[in-house]
Amino acid sequence: MDALVEVIELRKHYGVAAGLFRRQSLAAVDGVSLAVRSGETLGVVGESGSGKSTLGRCLLRLEEPSAGRVVFQGTDLMVLSGDRLRALRRHMQMVFQDPADSLNPRMTAGQTVIEPLALHGRAHGAAARRRAAALFAMVGLSDTHLDRYPHQLSGGQQQRVAIARALAPQPDFIVLDEPTSALDVSIQAQLLNLLRDLQKRLGLSYLFISHDLSVVRYMADRVAVMYLGRIIEEGPTQELFADPRHPYTRALLAAIPVDAPGEQTQRIVLRGEPPSPLNVPRGCSFAPRCLWALQRCYAEPQALQPVGPDRLAACWRSAAGEIDWTRPEHVEPEG
Repeated sequence: MDALVEVIELRKHYGVAAGLFRRQSLAAVDGVSLAVRSGETLGVVGESGSGKSTLGRCLLRLEEPSAGRVVFQGTDLMVLSGDRLRALRRHMQMVFQDPADSLNPRMTAGQTVIEPLALHGRAHGAAARRRAAALFAMVGLSDTHLDRYPHQLSGGQQQRVAIARALAPQPDFIVLDEPTSALDVSIQAQLLNLLRDLQKRLGLSYLFISHDLSVVRYMADRVAVMYLGRIIEEGPTQELFADPRHPYTRALLAAIPVDAPGEQTQRIVLRGEPPSPLNVPRGCSFAPRCLWALQRCYAEPQALQPVGPDRLAACWRSAAGEIDWTRPEHVEPEG
């Protein structure tokens, strides 16, 4: 299947103060490459601070990447500016984590959705209001919500408005950045079902960013796992959950609560704390915490390598098929 969106060696570095007269570079996204296929959901998971949200914003150029390329339907976004970039942005939208922060408190819910309709030339005047009402119906809101301000809506209703705003310019691709994490569990389920229904009805592609592995398992066709700004494993959702090939992914999955009483998973207790993003280890960034690290892991960073059909992992042992998950074999670094 052809890629709708292709990310190639994307990087985002921030300069941070490291003393009175010195600055250091913090790599929030460090050479990420991935593809989102037409009509699919690619889930991106990882701990807080792994670079997931920065990746999503850079992909849409809401933040300018430091290096790399983003290709959408054959067009490189990095070479576009002004009207050409604005015209392409109609096809790529984003839904943010906290709707209370992403909605303008001085605009009614209707105005929030009408604005992108006018901006992208989709509808004006009375036609725009009718289109906004139709979008509200599509996301489970009524006409009465058009003239309400964000503070007059519940959290779930606010996020439905945000989804309607993203749908207004009729996009092909939507970045969903933790779209349900700020909501109650019962409301989360309703929103996730709505997003799946909209995807089927409108033929949308999603990049679904979350730290909640259970939600990603429900939503995503494929999963990419991030650690300290890099993708360290990628594969079809069911296969990755059933047989993770990177030690970090295995540790993440071991932390998910089991579904049935008496069911057990291998308990994995990682060593130490994640390294500072200002002082990332020279080799594999996960090696200091990994229970299966080799000397090579401390010296040589491993790029994503095939470890099976449509499976990638950045792990020396996994690429060689040498991991016995039942027997940790951590080797301390020399020197």
